[in-house]
Order: sequence, then structure tokens, then C-alpha cells
Amino acid sequence: MTQALPSDAEHAHFVGGTPFFASRHDQRLSYALYVPKDHTAQAAPLPLVVIQHGTGRSAELYRDRWKEFARAHRCIILTPLFPAGLGRPGELHNFKFLKYEDMRFDEELLHIVDEVGELFNARSERFVLHGFSGGGQFVHRFAYVHPGRLAGLSIGAPGRITRLDDSLPWWLGVADFKDHFGATIDLDALRRVPVQMVVGAEDTDTWEINNPGDSNWMDGVEKTGATRIERLRTLRDDFERQGIEVRFDLVPGVGHEGVGVAPAVQEFVADVLARRTTT
Repeated sequence: MTQALPSDAEHAHFVGGTPFFASRHDQRLSYALYVPKDHTAQAAPLPLVVIQHGTGRSAELYRDRWKEFARAHRCIILTPLFPAGLGRPGELHNFKFLKYEDMRFDEELLHIVDEVGELFNARSERFVLHGFSGGGQFVHRFAYVHPGRLAGLSIGAPGRITRLDDSLPWWLGVADFKDHFGATIDLDALRRVPVQMVVGAEDTDTWEINNPGDSNWMDGVEKTGATRIERLRTLRDDFERQGIEVRFDLVPGVGHEGVGVAPAVQEFVADVLARRTTT
């Protein structure tokens, strides 16, 4: 049942740029939103756009950078926050691979999305998902598990990719995907999702993504390409071999900067939202 947005003095904190709210399902996790200030519980539900942070956990920055977009395109921006250090002090990477100890970060995102649909009058059954860098890692793996929940998918400059290759083990590929997630990948559903892959044309530094022995390394990563550009092209080729159409944006003059690729991402998301409106 949809709950009414607060009608007292607290209402101001439930529209515009909101505080970070603890997830009801797992209060170790939280989320913030940008909700157009004229949106009410009585209005038609607004589309939901989820921006997943990367290693730096810049959730608040993304929320604020997308507020003009939310106003112009009549949508709600959701920025989840998966804190560093969950499970082990200093841990940075666990959310990117969906599963860690007792946590399924993909399922926790869905709990947050459903909560936002209930509390903030958003269309939560299907949503647009974008992530950059570590967020780009999370979102393409999320899409393998939950393609039916996505209205659009934007994969930004992931340093490590999971190929649609059933000869490689998770997370290099998907040979044992069912063992990890209890089902096979629904390629037909994934083919129905508009997909963008986006990376800066100057995103060529390799110090962070070529780090054998670290917790986010598997031997074989190096075979997917030396740079984020090369690795994203490898992922694009895998998608296209499976009949999944990809819009590939190589953004001139931009390095490894989520803000720098944002105009291309917003162009893609605007197109997805416009097509949903017309259909």
C-alpha cells in the first residue's frame, strides 16, 4: 500500500534533495533522492532513475548533479549508498560483484527501489540504472540477474567486466552463473533493455585496474583489454554477439570522470524516458 508523503513540517525533507535514509530491509545501507518539489502522493507516479556510485561512494554528488535533469524530465533520482568497510575494515569492492558474505547487493538495491516506490510515489516496477567505474561493474552484473526490472541500462567505464561467456567462471564470465544466482541469464529479457556503454576517450590510466593479487583481481582480467576503453569494447562485442543492441559512447576529451560522461548518459536516459512515455 502506498503511504502518503509527510504533510507536516518534515515534508520539506522528502522533496528536493533528501537526506540519506536507512534502508528498511538492511539499515547498514542507505539512499538519497532528488524528488521534484511539486510531486505529491496524489500525482501520477514518476519514473525512477537509479545512479549507482563507484568506489568513492559519491552518492550525494550524483544526486545533486542530476537534479536539473529530474526537474526537466519529470523523474525521481535515487542514489543508493553501500558503505565501504562492510564485512571487513577497509573493504572497498564487495558490492561490485553482487555477493559478499551474507549480503546480496543486487537484492538490497531492489528492496530500496521498492521502498522508494512505496514512500515517494515512484514507478518502481522497472527503472533506469546507470553506474560509472565501480558502479559500472555493479550495474552490468545486476542486469544479468534482473533484466526484467530494467527500463534502461547505462554502463560507465567499468575497470573489470563479466563477459557473457559461458566458458569462463564467475566473475570473469558466466559459466557457473546458476550456481551463484539460482537461475540462468534471461537473454531474451536482456535484449529488450536499451543499453548504453560509455567511457571517456582519454580514460587510459591503468594503475587502478591492473593490480594482480588484490581482492578485486582474477587472473584472466588482463585478457579483456589493457584500459577501460578496451575492456568496455570487449563487453560491447559480447553483448552484440548475443543480439543485444548497444549504444557505445566514447566521449571526447574526458578521462576517468563520471561527471565528464554525464551529458552523454543524460542524453541516453532522456531518450529512454521519452520512449516509455510514448509507449
